[in-house]
Amino acid sequence: MTETTIALVTGANKGLGLTSARRLARSGWTVLIGARDAERGAKAVAELAADGLSAELVALDVTSDESVAAAADQVGRAHGRLDVLINNAGVIGSRVPPLETGPDEMRACYETNVFGPVRVTRAFLPLLRRSARPRIVMVSSGMGSLAVTGDRDRVESTVISLTYPSSKSALNMLTTQYAKALPGFRVNAVDPGYTATDLNGNSGPQTVEEGTDAIVQLAAVGPDGPTGGFFDRSGPVPW
Repeated sequence: MTETTIALVTGANKGLGLTSARRLARSGWTVLIGARDAERGAKAVAELAADGLSAELVALDVTSDESVAAAADQVGRAHGRLDVLINNAGVIGSRVPPLETGPDEMRACYETNVFGPVRVTRAFLPLLRRSARPRIVMVSSGMGSLAVTGDRDRVESTVISLTYPSSKSALNMLTTQYAKALPGFRVNAVDPGYTATDLNGNSGPQTVEEGTDAIVQLAAVGPDGPTGGFFDRSGPVPW
C-alpha cells in the first residue's frame, strides 16, 4: 500500500488556503487544515467532507509560539511526520500611506507574513526531517518582486505601500536561505497572481482555482525538482 502524503496548509479556512487544501485532498493526500479560528477551521473541514474529501483541523495561530508548538505536537502525535508545509497564512497589513507608515504598522504585517513562516517552519522542521521527500511552499506575491513592481506594464507597479510588498520581499529571501540551509528539501516561493480573494476585496481577475495552480504544483514537486525558486502558474518569476 502506498503511503499517503501528509500536508499542512496554514490559513486554510478560506481563499487560497482552502482551495489548495481541497485540491490536495482530491489527490488522496492527508490534508491538515491550519486555522487560527478553530470554529472557522472546523467549518472548512466540514465543507470538504460534504464534497467527499477528508481533512483534519489543526488549530494554528502563526503569530503565537504556544499555538504553533501545540500544533506541531498534535501533528507529531497523530502522524509522526510531515511531508509538505504550505506557509499560506498572510495579511494585507495597514493601508496607511508610505510616508505615514511607522514601525507599528510594519510590525503588525511582518508578524504574520514574515515571522509567522519562520515560527511555523522552525517548529515543524523535526517532523519534515522524518519525511522521505520534504517540501516547503511559501505563498508569496508578485508584490514582493523588485522586478515586477518596477515594471510599469504590471498592475503591481501601481501599488505604493511599505508593509505588504516588503513583507513578501522578505519572505522571498527567507525562501532562498531556507533552500540553501536545507539541501535535502525542496523549498520554493509562489506568486498566486492577482486572484479574487478577501485580501483584495475579491477584485482580482484570476479565479481562486487559477491562483492555487503554482501552490499545488510546487507542493507536489519531485526530489529532482527546483528549490530556492520563485514561480507562478506560468513558470519562474523574477526576483
